[in-house]
Amino acid sequence: MSRKLPIGNGETPRTACARTLVRTGVDEKTGERLSPSDVTLRVGWCADLVSNMAAALLAEHWNTGDVDVLASGVDEVGRNLPSNAWMALRRLGWSAAPPEGVKVNDRIVRMAQEQAGRALRSAKWRADLTAGVLAAWPIDPSKRTAREWDAVRAAVPGGKYLPSSIIKARTRQAATYLKANGRLPVSVFELEGTPKIPRMLLLAACDGQQATIERSETDTGQALLRLQLPTRPDPQTYRDWTWVACPIALPPTVPASAVLHLPTLRLAGDTVRADLAYTHAVPKAHRTGHTVALGVDWGLNTLLSAGAVQLNGEGRITALGAGAQFRGAGVLAKQHRLRRLSERLHTKADQYERLIAGHDHQLAPKLDVLRSEIQHVSNRRSNLNDALAWAAARWTVDQAIAARATVIYVEDLRSMEAGGMGRTLNTRLSQQVRGQIADRMRHLATEQGIAVVTVPARNTSKLCPHCLTPLRHRKAPDQPTIPGWKWAVCLNQDCGWQGDRDHGAWRRIAARGLAHQATTVSDRASGHMVIRTVLDNLEANAVLTPTPKTSRKDRTKTGPTRRRSPRPAPRRRRAPSPARPHGRAGQRPEGHAHTDRTRLPRAAHRHQGVNTISTPTTGHQPQGAALGAGFHLHAHASPPRWETIPETQSNAGSHS
Repeated sequence: MSRKLPIGNGETPRTACARTLVRTGVDEKTGERLSPSDVTLRVGWCADLVSNMAAALLAEHWNTGDVDVLASGVDEVGRNLPSNAWMALRRLGWSAAPPEGVKVNDRIVRMAQEQAGRALRSAKWRADLTAGVLAAWPIDPSKRTAREWDAVRAAVPGGKYLPSSIIKARTRQAATYLKANGRLPVSVFELEGTPKIPRMLLLAACDGQQATIERSETDTGQALLRLQLPTRPDPQTYRDWTWVACPIALPPTVPASAVLHLPTLRLAGDTVRADLAYTHAVPKAHRTGHTVALGVDWGLNTLLSAGAVQLNGEGRITALGAGAQFRGAGVLAKQHRLRRLSERLHTKADQYERLIAGHDHQLAPKLDVLRSEIQHVSNRRSNLNDALAWAAARWTVDQAIAARATVIYVEDLRSMEAGGMGRTLNTRLSQQVRGQIADRMRHLATEQGIAVVTVPARNTSKLCPHCLTPLRHRKAPDQPTIPGWKWAVCLNQDCGWQGDRDHGAWRRIAARGLAHQATTVSDRASGHMVIRTVLDNLEANAVLTPTPKTSRKDRTKTGPTRRRSPRPAPRRRRAPSPARPHGRAGQRPEGHAHTDRTRLPRAAHRHQGVNTISTPTTGHQPQGAALGAGFHLHAHASPPRWETIPETQSNAGSHS
């Protein structure tokens, strides 16, 4: 199979990763078919050999001097170090060796050196960040002054555009060390211990003498991974290593024309997961030249609000439609419940540890059960976050495709710290999955040639999208005198715009992105497209021109109005219900509530549509969205309907 990827005009190569499972294998020496447990056992033996060598090598060079030498990129004689970590470590003379009496080939040592080298290279950024924070240590670590902020940003490499939340987190870590030891740490290597080496096999550091992968010629959804694995935990000779052929089912997201690379094998419980890298051609995304853009605003219950705007030839920006919302209130409520459960389990586990205090105690078995439950809850939270991130990212990219947008502008909230909204709401805001959604959004948008650009979030919800006048925020459109945050009203009498706060924000984000697209740059560290600063002369043009409302039908009077027969009875929604009798008999009240129900169904409590499927309330009856009902019942994505003020008062607005 050729590993050369054909690239056409307007295309660029892109390397992505797909997760799959290694279920079975065949020992080529004996012809024996290996069960999933046998494959997991033999991969685990090999991973133990690699992780033990990598841990010893990492502990030997976990210091400031060796990390600086590796990060400098040159060796003792001034030659440039190779990009591969294992080759760079060999150039520096940092070798790893298996335990005495154990026989491994050179490719196993390569994987250990590659894993240790990556860990050492990644420590350089944390070391420089910690050194800058310690060099500009503030008088009060809990609150820096403006001058102290300037000093710490100057001391940290790239600190000008570094989110303040990262600096604050490193400051809190050093302050905790100061409180425990009575002094500041010398470096990050004293602040942090030697990292743990996970049990995995980086097959990318090997060549064909250790592992190969080939795609099936008859079925493009199948691939064959061949690798050498030990037949015992401590192989004594090379005869204890045999070739194992493992068929792999490729996910449908891997194109048929993609070039496959050697995967990374990771042990997860009783299974072997393969992170399979592949390279394929995608349309090239551009930084400038956009005329249709999608603006995305973050929220809490309304997780995402998005809409498209267009830049015409005269420089005017107009909105395309009313926008849409992705609501994940129920999913986030479930995540909040799991977080509270995890906190209670951790509190109980800490209490058991204090009671046991290293002795043989009868609570030890209960502590083991608690730790297992904590891990189970953590896995549930991770899976829920991952599912929500993929769903929100897929919805956003679909909105851009439908609007034929070539760029998605997302506000940069990396420095946002929730405060002043109560302990519960602050915690929920701080633990959202914005970073995961943005990463998956870039992953999906790249396949369509759509650029994803982050823009500064300053004043996106504060100013009017049509005239840049400060907005007045109210609780709801039908409660104009009650202060709140949901509904925004422009104070400019000549403008008079009003609408949902989040929808005004995505208009501002999209207009700001189109007006500042000439200042878009690619971040050197991450490669992501960003707009770093807002320029006043460009911001003045980041306003939307309202589109005049035109009638689709000519309503000119040409003759007498035709008489219509009156309705026999007024509409049910407009007529008051008669008094309900004491018995079971009587007229059904207005709406969709059943006559025999003493309380409204859960969907009505959350202002959902009457056809929304919800968990039955018989038996155990959870109250409202505080307890949730599962992922698919609570991830809503439909356009908002604010054209008319609802007849009944509601703080949540219409279901959108």
